Amino acid sequence: MTQNRSALIVGVGASRGLGAAAARRFAREGLHVVVAGRTAEKLDTVVAEICATGGSAHAVIGDGSNESDAKRFVASAEEYGPLELVLHNAGSNRRDAFLDLETSDFENLWREHCLGGFLTGRESARHMVARGRGTILFTGASGSLRGRAMFAAFAAAKAGLRATAQSMARELGPKGIHVAHVVIDGGIEGDRLLSAFPGRQNEKGPDGLLSIDAIAETYWQLHIQHRSAWTHELELRPWTEAF
Repeated sequence: MTQNRSALIVGVGASRGLGAAAARRFAREGLHVVVAGRTAEKLDTVVAEICATGGSAHAVIGDGSNESDAKRFVASAEEYGPLELVLHNAGSNRRDAFLDLETSDFENLWREHCLGGFLTGRESARHMVARGRGTILFTGASGSLRGRAMFAAFAAAKAGLRATAQSMARELGPKGIHVAHVVIDGGIEGDRLLSAFPGRQNEKGPDGLLSIDAIAETYWQLHIQHRSAWTHELELRPWTEAF
């Protein structure tokens, strides 16, 4: 069913993941949600969940760090109505001793986070600016603020994304586009973390990991902020997280 407005989330994986939680939250508000990612099976599951609860969604397969794919993601959303809300949530992490870090691995993380965020933001903004409205959100990390030992590639990629978001906000804000960067400081209670570290949830205790639904709610609240009081950057962390 064609909707009046659409949303795009780049970087959707498992149903128990942040991208999927954001998709479900946006769909509850009547937006037609386009979920973009690399794995068709996972995307189809998220779409089926949204449609089963009365929402509207479809999936597009591709790589957000590929320019032609990024353009295709945005075009696919625009087919269902004006693109109002975009979330760039793509990108992985890796741990490497600095002396062993391969050039290709350093570059790949930069492409996933920084280049992918730039492409998603640019292609979305090219449609939004003409209408004078829209929200572009980026999932950031505390690595964008401080580079930890063993995480040089991730820190560089996330710091680049943060700087890109700042430049976008300063240029596009006066044109009616709300650009926000959300620093995630702590582990996310989703499949990616819990499948890799099954005991982490018990180790952290109640609400010691960031709830995917709580993050998704924050993303929605950013979107509906009045333009006289826009937030560009905020940090989210569990109540027990040291900082």
